[in-house]
Amino acid sequence: MDVFDIIIIGGGPTGLFGSFYAGLRGLKTKVIDVLPEMGGQLSALYPEKYVYDVAGHPKILAKDLAKNLATQSQLFKPMVCLGEKVTDLVWMQNESVWQIKTDKSSDHYTKAILLALGAGACVPKKLDIDYNHAFDNNCIFYAVKNKDYFRDKNVLIIGGGDSAVDWANEFSAHSKHVTLIHRRDQFRAVQTSVEEMAKNKVDVKTFYELKEIQGNGQVENVVIFDNRTGKEETIPIDAILISIGFVINLDFLKSWGLKMDVNAISVNEKMETNLAGVYAAGDICSHPAKLKLIATGAAEAATAVNFAVTYINPSAKAFPGHSSNLNLSI
Repeated sequence: MDVFDIIIIGGGPTGLFGSFYAGLRGLKTKVIDVLPEMGGQLSALYPEKYVYDVAGHPKILAKDLAKNLATQSQLFKPMVCLGEKVTDLVWMQNESVWQIKTDKSSDHYTKAILLALGAGACVPKKLDIDYNHAFDNNCIFYAVKNKDYFRDKNVLIIGGGDSAVDWANEFSAHSKHVTLIHRRDQFRAVQTSVEEMAKNKVDVKTFYELKEIQGNGQVENVVIFDNRTGKEETIPIDAILISIGFVINLDFLKSWGLKMDVNAISVNEKMETNLAGVYAAGDICSHPAKLKLIATGAAEAATAVNFAVTYINPSAKAFPGHSSNLNLSI
């Protein structure tokens, strides 16, 4: 039985920084992620989107941030298992270790676990209208993998959150025409982004929803309607970006015996869950001072790892000092 000091479930920004910090603390570390590449949502959902709220980066493309985090995480050479879905956590009383079961044939064993699952098992919400699904990932998208595709096109964006508004601002500079529809007049996006959108070349239509997508082999037109009056409007469109949120399934966490706070794992100030030796950090966890930011996810990961060290070895210090003061050979 190959037992690790800590296994981090999740290869997004929180998990990647947690992996680095675990190496910094001298822990034998493994990372397991269901996706085929590291980076989580940064890589899978919005690689071409700029991220502005990470310390030290006035702005950075999500894919570049993911690359940097992955490079940093590998400094201490943790074992990485990609494309592997965790199905269960089992406490092995006799050995005093956790057994992590996955959809692969091999099991994993560890003294401590850090759950860095981001938003959990989530998939983008789909349109609730009938349309030709051959258009999906061809001219209808739920994430932007290549922003150049939208250049010189008539683009329809559906949604009122940060992703929808940020992409509207981004596309306004190089698309032929950008229309954003939102089913109400209140936006969930950051106010400064909404104000920027009002100044940009974006045709914002509030209280509008999508009724029909028209086209033969390619989106050509859409029919939208005012949900207050029913008035319809047909506009020429080449590409559609749908940013209406995600469907989240966290039932698997409850089956593992974790205490939940609505759609997040309850943790204390040490990032401990109700299960001994199991910690959580990032968007997946909840505590009274919670802020869902990449920056705070990194801080929570460091906190979790430090207290995992004291769980594994009660005589160890929770805080070893600053990295600049440590004798490292990396």
